[in-house]
Amino acid sequence: MLLQGYRKEIVRPECRREAQSLHCIAHLDQDIGEVLPYLNAVLGGFQYTRDPPSVSFKAHGKLIAVHPRMICVNALKDETEGDRILEWLKGEINDAWERRAEIRPSYEGAPKPRLLEILRLLPKTNCRECGQPTCTVFAVQVVEGGKGAESCPAISPENRERLEAYLSQFRFE
Repeated sequence: MLLQGYRKEIVRPECRREAQSLHCIAHLDQDIGEVLPYLNAVLGGFQYTRDPPSVSFKAHGKLIAVHPRMICVNALKDETEGDRILEWLKGEINDAWERRAEIRPSYEGAPKPRLLEILRLLPKTNCRECGQPTCTVFAVQVVEGGKGAESCPAISPENRERLEAYLSQFRFE
């Protein structure tokens, strides 16, 4: 077993103290840096950084960043959800470490959709029907996996189909 324990810290986002969501930071008792490329391979991280080492991915509808001595989970409903995700991730980390001889480590992030390709298919009216101030802000959320073609009410049926086909080649979760 590589990761045995951690100290959990629950915080409200600094930029929006009024926000209802919470963030969780787990300060790890062990350095897990060696498992990160294996975890990236198993969980399909969308961003992998070698120096300093970290892997980011989406799971359980949350953005999760794993560093050698810390795990960060965003936008939690409550502390219980944070506990559940941290325990799941602890199991994934330890499983990847135990099976590392069978896993080909990955030092690359998954390919991401291109902002301009998405923006090209959007109506560019900045209508705000999607809840965002501009089509560009909406497109950034699509790139990050937070929104999809179905979230744009103003997109034409043809471009919705094209956008869905384009996004289908990327892994968001």
